[in-house]
Amino acid sequence: MSAETEHKADAIRSSLALLRQHLDWDRSLERLAELQNAVEDQDLWNDQQKAQAIMREKNSLEVMINDVNSITRQLDDAMEMVELAEAEGDEGLVAETLQQLIELELLATRKQLESLLSGEADNNDCFLEINAGAGGTEAQDWALMLLRMYSRWAEQHGYKIEYIEESPGEEAGIKSVTMRFNGERAYGWMKTESGVHRLVRISPYDSSARRHTSFASVWVYPVVDDAIEIEIDEKDLRIDTYRASGAGGQHVNKTDSAIRITHIPTGIVVQCQNDRSQHRNRATAYNMLKARLYENELQKREAEANASSAAKTDIGWGNQIRSYVLHPYQMVKDLRTQVEKGNAQGVLDGDIDDFLEAGLAQRLGK
Repeated sequence: MSAETEHKADAIRSSLALLRQHLDWDRSLERLAELQNAVEDQDLWNDQQKAQAIMREKNSLEVMINDVNSITRQLDDAMEMVELAEAEGDEGLVAETLQQLIELELLATRKQLESLLSGEADNNDCFLEINAGAGGTEAQDWALMLLRMYSRWAEQHGYKIEYIEESPGEEAGIKSVTMRFNGERAYGWMKTESGVHRLVRISPYDSSARRHTSFASVWVYPVVDDAIEIEIDEKDLRIDTYRASGAGGQHVNKTDSAIRITHIPTGIVVQCQNDRSQHRNRATAYNMLKARLYENELQKREAEANASSAAKTDIGWGNQIRSYVLHPYQMVKDLRTQVEKGNAQGVLDGDIDDFLEAGLAQRLGK
């Protein structure tokens, strides 16, 4: 068996060993059996909140255990296949099996990172908010490009997107947008994207074809479920209603039901306009405010533990986390992890996994 094949197989075995260690494998198997028994108890469903918490824990644990077993089976199958291919001198099958091992190694590494997502809210859905920086149409078009990038990524990974608020630009692009990503570990994967993103390109809106630099901020915060209690004093809130602006269409309703809530002590502002019902928009905005306040608390805890935390800052020079250069060369570089990708268009089409994984590895100290 070739040295490269052995090396790939050893790397996968190492990731599997770490996965089992992080999961406390024997205890996880026992816990899953306990949860399965609990779910079968009809009395459990008398307490919906408790039942939902147990189902979340069961589903999450089941997914991780099934992933480990699946990767183990695929590794065993690949090793048997490569031995057979080498014995028969089938170089094409050897190369095909090696490619399978390369892909399996990437999957094992990703699952290893997922096993480290054990923060309070890592398994929750999340809100993702994009705001254009100064610069008018240029920045607003860049914000729309980021919206497209994250939407493509979500589609590729099976996340469902719900649009909460979208404010179109005056000529093109968007001034702001808030989306909800629904799916397994949405916040855990996306939380390192918070920060300022910088674009350098030849402007399609400049008749002189000059190079422009644009900024937009991204902020990710977890959806807070009913199990997490956040106290909000009504006297600390200012609630405004307004008409959703723009041309209407898929994400914008031209109604008087849009809601904006300002939390006076912190200055946090949330808004929702995705429903024609003012009552439902108010409920959604209130839940978003709870999520923002909870995310603030998570950041404080991380800062106290000397962890790297994302903070909302001025949208401009000196605060960017990632630079996207389309001219005079093509390069996307994360300024925190130093990860670079030359296929800038691929990144803008949603290929951001390398950045997410490096950000998580750095944040988790891996």
